[in-house]
Amino acid sequence: MTGTDTRKAAVVAFAQTDHVRAADGLSEVEMLLPVLREVLDRTGLSTGEIDFTCSGSSDYLAGRPFSFTMALDGVGAWPPISESHVEMDGAWALYEAWVKLLTGEADTALVYAWGKSSPGDLPMVLTRQLDPYYLAPLWPDSVSLAALQARSVLDAGLADEEELAGIAARSRRAAEDNPHVRQRGPAARTAGGYLAAPLRAHDVPPVTDGAAAVVLAAGDAVDRLTDHPVWISGMDHRIEAHGLGVRDLTDSPSTRLAAERAGLFDPGAPPPDIAELHAPFTSQEVILRNALRLGEETVVNPSGGPLAANPVMAAGLVRIGEAAARLARGEGRRAVAHATSGPCLQHNLVAVLDTDGGAEGEPR
Repeated sequence: MTGTDTRKAAVVAFAQTDHVRAADGLSEVEMLLPVLREVLDRTGLSTGEIDFTCSGSSDYLAGRPFSFTMALDGVGAWPPISESHVEMDGAWALYEAWVKLLTGEADTALVYAWGKSSPGDLPMVLTRQLDPYYLAPLWPDSVSLAALQARSVLDAGLADEEELAGIAARSRRAAEDNPHVRQRGPAARTAGGYLAAPLRAHDVPPVTDGAAAVVLAAGDAVDRLTDHPVWISGMDHRIEAHGLGVRDLTDSPSTRLAAERAGLFDPGAPPPDIAELHAPFTSQEVILRNALRLGEETVVNPSGGPLAANPVMAAGLVRIGEAAARLARGEGRRAVAHATSGPCLQHNLVAVLDTDGGAEGEPR
């Protein structure tokens, strides 16, 4: 889905926490409040001036139903607000808000997401995403399923273990310049034992607690709120079969289709300068690079990506925010951001961002 000729929406502010292994002693509200204050301060808006609010999180991480209603204390629900929630990564909350802006039902939107993975056994919690009749009763954890996908990638000759280690090392180096990540510095190359063959510790994302927030704007509000808008020229999400046995785990057709519908492959469009990929496991970056047709001219995960910090339910929103922030700083003119949900890249969202599209489709 791409923006209309007469109305486009832009990312005008982004903020995130300093992601940590465990935010002990902090509730979801206490973790969110500084991020919400920061993102609103960057625009000069108050919560009462936001037309639409949308959040992403998971009750399974919190261990209680309707946990997102408690997090609303961080926003403030009085005066009454127009609010929605998705039991998904915040990238999907951003998609809902983006559609709301394109339809003209709102001019400003606050999108936020959070995840505290530390209290429980995350790989086992994520088994609840699986097919409840055939897969979930076997309790295959998320790392083991990713290892099956990685083995498929290696057996297909798309990469080898040394290349996967190189992806981890590059991500750690990039993370050196990112004050918000929780894991940086040299990563061991093909050293140490397997967590689940062929995945070693450096191939797997760190358990992370964190939150992120984005402000979107459309129409006249864009000029009021920022001098450096980053336009969402297209965004789409697609899903694949629930059963892993009927999928080719070495490919991601849903990512490719979402990218096509978002306009990434439009004739004459330049390749993206930046790609922020939600690839929690090193082998998944190989698959996503192929699906998105990324070449050497595209810098992949300059933030360090989810291998440096992976706050579940916020990591996809962080990818969009990181890409937008770099474009706003002048580090490129076009970017692609990706988010994933479910086992082995089951559900994928692709957003195409640029700094050239004006509110009426004219250069700014």
